Amino acid sequence: MIKVIVAGFLGSMGQQAIQTITQQKSMTIVAVYSPHADQQATAYGLDESVQVYQQLSEIDVPADVWLDFTTPAAVFENTRFAIEHGIQPVIGTTGLSDAEEDELLSLSKEKGVAGLIVPNFSLSAVLLMKFSEEAAHYFSEVEVIEMHHEDKKDAPSGTAFMTAKRIDQVRRAHEQGASKETLPGARGADYHGIRIHAVRLPGYVAHEQVLFGGEGEALTIRQDSFSRSSFMKGVVLAIEKVGQLDQLCVGLEHVM
Repeated sequence: MIKVIVAGFLGSMGQQAIQTITQQKSMTIVAVYSPHADQQATAYGLDESVQVYQQLSEIDVPADVWLDFTTPAAVFENTRFAIEHGIQPVIGTTGLSDAEEDELLSLSKEKGVAGLIVPNFSLSAVLLMKFSEEAAHYFSEVEVIEMHHEDKKDAPSGTAFMTAKRIDQVRRAHEQGASKETLPGARGADYHGIRIHAVRLPGYVAHEQVLFGGEGEALTIRQDSFSRSSFMKGVVLAIEKVGQLDQLCVGLEHVM
């Protein structure tokens, strides 16, 4: 039985994860964590045996996996806490910088603790990144558009940023988009010449499209998540398989 701590359990993703985990025969929730929690487990619809914590320093329950759906401001400290305490982190919170990821990777190697940073738990999003990386071998002109709900706290999304990184690793060095901005920011963020555009509107959940352009042709790769339930298959997969890794890795594809 895999023992799981759910951090950020009061949020939409945290609540969906709790519902999913409680339906699994191979895993159980032993604790939940949120600075905003102030009641016993039963008040949140959890079994009375589940420990509720408000501070990292209070957590002392034995656990195998730390599932994180908190905030960009908290995720680095949370992940470091998990690794230092021998708990395998499965991080669904975006917002970690490259430097922070490198530091956490070094710590995971030092402590011998496996883990996963997952920009997107959607299987279709993972495939979008894979297909985009393949297409980038043939198309150098590319832009990324991601669309999320209005409450998403970071921009661009972790998925869009990871998509741009993977494209950048394989496409030939290229300068694109010579247009002069008459309104600052009109061309979006610039990652090594790849433009990333972030849309935040009510009614959306999580969507991304990667647009490739070539002489006389274009290729669009698009992924849509219409419900948070679409992420749960990936959450279960990550929890079940993270122990098979030997260090902290970035991307669900490492356990697919």
